[in-house]
Amino acid sequence: MASLNSPDSSPPNISFSINQTRKSTTTSSSATGHRLYRSISTKEPSFSQFPFTPPHLNNNCPSLPQSLHNSPTSSPLHPTAAAAAAKLSDHLISHRCVSSVLKKDGQILSIAMFNDILYTGSDSNLVRIWKLPDFTECGQLKTKASMAVALQVSHDKVYAAYSDCKIRVWRRSWDRGLKHSRLATIPATGSYVRSYISGKDKMMKHMGPITSLAINISDDILYSSSLDKSVKVWRISDFKCIETIQAHSEPINAIIASADGLLYSASDDATIKVWRRNFSRSDHPPHSLVITLPANFSPVKTLTLDTNSTLLYGGCSDGYLHFWLKGWFSGQLQYGGALQGHTHAVMCLASVGKYVVSGSADSTCRVWARDEVDCQLHTCLAVLVGHRGPVRCVAAFFGSGSEEAVEEGEGGCTICSGSLDGVLKVWRVTCTSNGTPNQDLQNGTDYFDL
Repeated sequence: MASLNSPDSSPPNISFSINQTRKSTTTSSSATGHRLYRSISTKEPSFSQFPFTPPHLNNNCPSLPQSLHNSPTSSPLHPTAAAAAAKLSDHLISHRCVSSVLKKDGQILSIAMFNDILYTGSDSNLVRIWKLPDFTECGQLKTKASMAVALQVSHDKVYAAYSDCKIRVWRRSWDRGLKHSRLATIPATGSYVRSYISGKDKMMKHMGPITSLAINISDDILYSSSLDKSVKVWRISDFKCIETIQAHSEPINAIIASADGLLYSASDDATIKVWRRNFSRSDHPPHSLVITLPANFSPVKTLTLDTNSTLLYGGCSDGYLHFWLKGWFSGQLQYGGALQGHTHAVMCLASVGKYVVSGSADSTCRVWARDEVDCQLHTCLAVLVGHRGPVRCVAAFFGSGSEEAVEEGEGGCTICSGSLDGVLKVWRVTCTSNGTPNQDLQNGTDYFDL
């Protein structure tokens, strides 16, 4: 097993209980060997027992007072962090809640987006379908199972993982409008029974709740992670399980697949592991461990990659957002720093262009902008306050969410956030140079308020 050469690469045998309180210290990038500690949130209960926080704003979701923009802006490990904050003086930054929807489906647990279609999963047996950017409901996916804890969407398929440890698959088509037809259940009941009788666990479903899904379209692969500490590899063409990776020593919270075929897994064992699929050598397992990235002894709850898969972000239980950078020549991941600001666990992440959005159990979302020259510099552009419960899932996109809009979205982004308070919110964050007309007005985009 490979590991990153770092003083933190072999954490001591300590408890990862969220009740533990740690001493807060300050570190710098010149002393990356020092550990990064801070006080972390109180006990992290299950989805059904999350403590709701008092309301922050009224239903109109007004903009935050300016004082909230003066929160920690960038990585405390970077020696020139003040440079990123100084650049804000040349920009006009604004944000507002443009829509807020309560469907009484229970907690919002998952979000997935493809082009201008958004899918949301909740406690109920419905996966709701929304049309962007006007954010109108345009359909539903119904099952007998409830609690859609993870969603993934490709061009022609929708995958939803439910609390019964199974994955439902729908085919998407555009015959006189968007249509969905039920395609399969993974694993099929017959396959599960046959593998149980034969004593083979390849086809058996996860032994614990599924936590995350990831797709590698080029290799025809669907990945699923679980609290049973394993990652299962499913072949999309026939929905057969072709491998079970015993990935971590503790429950796995999130997985993500990159464009270059790597798989990243995050766990309560306070590490992120990187896996590569082997094609050439039959004496090697189908997936092998490339490197283990330590996360300063804090359970890693969520992951995201930038558009080019050169930066990896991991949100942790201590409220920090750690990131790693891939070297231009070596291709190896090196620790880049940590973004601080959340007071409770970071539960979800999304990335679009130079923006990274983090949702937390402190009931807020933070929008971070990465410097275009020095990608280690990050600035907190906005703190989105309005949810009355932990933010469980987020999605971010430019304009209408279409690929053509990516180049036009340099002035800001649109964010969808789902919370355990059962509310789905849409936010618009703009960042324009002084004297430049608002990007929304330039593009003629019409957003509506409640």
